[in-house]
Amino acid sequence: MDLSRVWHLAAVFCLTYVLIKIIQLHRHRQVLLKTLNSFPGPAPHWLAGHIFELSTISAVYSKVEKWSRLYPFAFPIWFGRFTACLNITHPDYAKSILARMEPKDNFAYRNIIPWIGKGLLVLHGPKWAQHRKLLTPGFHFSVLKPYVSLIADSAKVMLDKWEQLIMQEKSVELFEHVSLMTLDSIMKCAFSYNSNCQMYKENSYVQAVFELSFLLYTRIYHIVGHCDFLYWFSSHGYRFRKACQIAHLHTDKVIKERKKSLKVEEELQKIQKKRYLDFLDILLCAKDENGIGLSDEEIRAEVDTFMFEGHDTTASGISWLLYCLAQNPEHQQRCREEIKAILGDRDTIEWDDLNKMTYCTLCIKESLRLYSPVPGVSRELSKPVTFFDGKTLPEGSWAVISIHLIHKNPSIWDNPEVFDPLRFSPENITSRNSHAFLPFSAGPRNCIGQQFAMNEMKVVLAMTLLQFELSPDLSKPLPVPIPQIVLRSHTGIHLCLKKLG
Repeated sequence: MDLSRVWHLAAVFCLTYVLIKIIQLHRHRQVLLKTLNSFPGPAPHWLAGHIFELSTISAVYSKVEKWSRLYPFAFPIWFGRFTACLNITHPDYAKSILARMEPKDNFAYRNIIPWIGKGLLVLHGPKWAQHRKLLTPGFHFSVLKPYVSLIADSAKVMLDKWEQLIMQEKSVELFEHVSLMTLDSIMKCAFSYNSNCQMYKENSYVQAVFELSFLLYTRIYHIVGHCDFLYWFSSHGYRFRKACQIAHLHTDKVIKERKKSLKVEEELQKIQKKRYLDFLDILLCAKDENGIGLSDEEIRAEVDTFMFEGHDTTASGISWLLYCLAQNPEHQQRCREEIKAILGDRDTIEWDDLNKMTYCTLCIKESLRLYSPVPGVSRELSKPVTFFDGKTLPEGSWAVISIHLIHKNPSIWDNPEVFDPLRFSPENITSRNSHAFLPFSAGPRNCIGQQFAMNEMKVVLAMTLLQFELSPDLSKPLPVPIPQIVLRSHTGIHLCLKKLG
């Protein structure tokens, strides 16, 4: 009797729990419907929302672009029946969100925490402000200046590989080569660590980074990925945990070796004698006004964040930049002539050359507009917001700023699909909406590493154009942009390279 009563009570408890959860989900859905009711958008599936329409990786970009033309300010996207965001496609809507210190959302960004930890990308509030202040010196021009030669060394390895490849093949697929090059350069700049990953891409850390980037994207667009319990027991969950473990072991090893080689009392003195400061030096020496530095866990989180944000995004930007110039030979030649005029008889690029690359900078910005490396950023509202047209979003809402859609909004940009660097000439910039161009986001949470990224793009562009003439490989499919954390191409980016004398 006692045992049967226990089972009976357990059954009642379970049924009550399930009923409470159903009621909570129902109420949550009603709140979402009420919240998003004033924003028209594409009709969702009753259970899956828009996941079925976005599950085909090659169709995501084109599908969302199509919706943005029908709903030019903002529209809801449903991830299942109980999760939805407002997808923002107009700069004035974006300005209302980005001007505030809103935290990142707890849906897209929480999936990345097991890899990069709680670093600058996902922190918010006073902790974010503390880390931002401590990390800002790491991006001062005096720290960035010596990186130019390190980036150039990595770029030279890639270009030498291309010279060998084009003797055997007609064209080169850019993204893998460029990604290995940016990973190589950022490991030198962040750790003073020569991974040689461009020549030995089987490096376990390199493979782990590629694997994690892929898995993070696929999780968002699969229903199983929305439930932590189901995901961690799936094959993708196992692969994700394994790759995280490899990445963490590598970062921990580098940090421990650096700490071991520098005794605490002598650390500052020895670092000052180095040829340059790397990112890890900055983190180890960073102290707030109370003399408190970052913990080992916080240092690892910031290093992993810098590695994640700093190599894949720049690889995307460089790959699409070279594609744009291959498609537009007149602009390619003008950039080449500018670089030759700056360097003269020199064959190496230096820090002082970067600010002189005015036309190259216009081309870089236009390629970032057409193919934004980070297609969007998202926020969770800590308080209500009212947009310029009177529509409102309440506290707790999830808003996604679709950078790539703002960059192609025809109400902001004339002929938005045309590559026209002169859009960014001084006379045109002054008359444009301040939030019409957001490759590095905007507001207080803008990208802390944007100068590092721009410098790397300039160095690689200059070295590439001095050595090769670029043209598209017409025998290969055209690139199909896909937002796989960063903007990649589903069909690759294939260019023909002609060695210049």
